Formats: sequence, structure tokens, C-alpha cells
Amino acid sequence: MLLDVKNLTTRFHTRNGIVHAVEDVSFSVDKGQTLGIVGESGSGKSVTCYSLLGLIPMPPGRIVRGTAMFDGTDLLSAPEKQLRKIRGKRISMIFQDPMTSLNPYMRISDQLTEPLEIHENVRGKAALTRAIDALAEVGIPEPEKRIHSFPHEFSGGMRQRVMIAMALITRPELLICDEPTTALDVTVQKQVLDLIKARQRDFGTAVIFITHDLAVVSEVCDHINVMYAGRIVESATRGQLFSNPLHAYTRSLLKSIPAAQPKGIPLITIPGLPPNLANPPTGCAFQPRNLIGRPDLCLTDHSPQLAEISPGHFAQQCPGCLA
Repeated sequence: MLLDVKNLTTRFHTRNGIVHAVEDVSFSVDKGQTLGIVGESGSGKSVTCYSLLGLIPMPPGRIVRGTAMFDGTDLLSAPEKQLRKIRGKRISMIFQDPMTSLNPYMRISDQLTEPLEIHENVRGKAALTRAIDALAEVGIPEPEKRIHSFPHEFSGGMRQRVMIAMALITRPELLICDEPTTALDVTVQKQVLDLIKARQRDFGTAVIFITHDLAVVSEVCDHINVMYAGRIVESATRGQLFSNPLHAYTRSLLKSIPAAQPKGIPLITIPGLPPNLANPPTGCAFQPRNLIGRPDLCLTDHSPQLAEISPGHFAQQCPGCLA
């Protein structure tokens, strides 16, 4: 097991109260495996992974409890000096918006060679050669010329490729992708996904793929965690989840995909908004929006717990959402 997360709980102490962003989240990732984390905005997907890398601002954020064992090291309790040796070298991240992640005042060459200088002590011409090769591997034409450009001189798709090159240049064991294809058109999106899969195949890299796009998940992920209101509501292999979704939220998400429904059938839309996590509900968080199950049977006095319904297939034990 490369990464094993147990009971991760992250909260933010704000003026409006304590935001329960992530509650008792557990999952694991093996070498070479792709884990998908899906859900609406605000469900806790990104905060989960930012917590693992120590990237949430503290304060106001605080990791209340949990462990995240990465090759024998607990990422949640490791000192910052030790975490810096892992972050960017053994674990890399592709952020959602490359324009805000890349430094607009620095040339691409300086930003690409920085991880090599910090983690591998590779400098000068050797580092520049590695950076040019990294750009070539992600499909940027004439990389020896483009290497000295600034981020604004690249298109959105090309900037995303630069971010991928930067994340992969140290050949990490775990790659976290935070919605890397959200702002890209369909053609570039497929190229980016193919690129990530190729690098995973060549180097055995484990991938955590954060997205709200179930179509992307169906193409790239081996195992899928569905998150809602800071908790995992369903966890299963790709085949199990798409052939036999159990939780009402998962079924609602699948029914809202236009390509998955017969022509002429009205699309299912999930009404309302996710709950305010500064004042989380005491019972089933999805009950007010549950149109597919039996909302009258949803738990009201305590939060449903994740349980194994069938071998390898977990879902929250809420009678109304499983109905």
C-alpha cells in the first residue's frame, strides 16, 4: 500500500463558526492505481488532498484527527522539513488553474528547473536539458524555444501541459490531479488524460484524480470515492459503481449525465444546494435533495456511517438513500 488514509478530519475555524470541511474520510491507493474522488463543488475533494500535503492555511484550517501513512511516514504529523522532502519529489500535484499556479513573472525554464534544484540538486545545463525533455514529453512543440517563454505566452491547454511537466519532472510515486481538465476543451482534455495515463503506464505512478466529471472518471479511474458534504457516501471499483450505484446521490449524479440517458427522456437534476458545513445537519446530509430514494426514511438523529454492502462496495447506511 503506497498511501493509506484513515479518519481524516479537517475543519476551518471562521467568524461564522467551525466549517466541517472533511469528516472521517478513509481511503487507500496502491502503486499504479488511479483513485477518483468525485462530487459537487464544496464536497471536500480538494481539501482532502490539500490536507495530505500540508497545503491548507493553518489557521484557519486545522487537521483535527486522522493518519495518512505514505511509505511508512504519517503525512499529517510529519514535521514541515520532512514534508518538504516528500512534497514535489515523491508526491506531486497538478492544480486546477495553471494561470494562478504558475508565476507570471518567471520564465517557464526557471519554474521547471526549480524542483530539480531543490530535490535533486541538479542545476545549470543539466537541469535545463531535463526541463526541455519534460516539455517535449507533454507534447509542447519546439520545447527548446518555448522553454524561455513566460506563462502568458502559452494557451490554456499548453499551460496545463507545463503544469503536468512540472509535476512529473521528478518522477513522483504519487500524482494528485485537482480537476486538471476543467477549463480545457474536449480535444485538449483527452490529450491531457492520455498523457497522464501514458506516464502512469511507463513509471507505475499512482494517481488521485479529483473531478466533478463522471465521464472523465469512467475513462481513467480504477476505484472511485463519491463525496458529499465532506464525507464519502459511496466507494467502489469503477465497474461496481457504474453498473450498480447504491447511494441516491451517486444515482442522481449518473442520471444527470446527458450522454448516459436515452434521447427524449428528461434529465434528472439535483434540486437545491449542498448543506452549509458551518452548520452541518445532524442526520443524512442528502435528505433534502433526495428525489430518487425515500427521503422519508433518511436518518435524522445521526449521520449514516460507511459500511460494506457487498465485497469491495461501500455506501453510507442511510435507509432513505439506499432505497
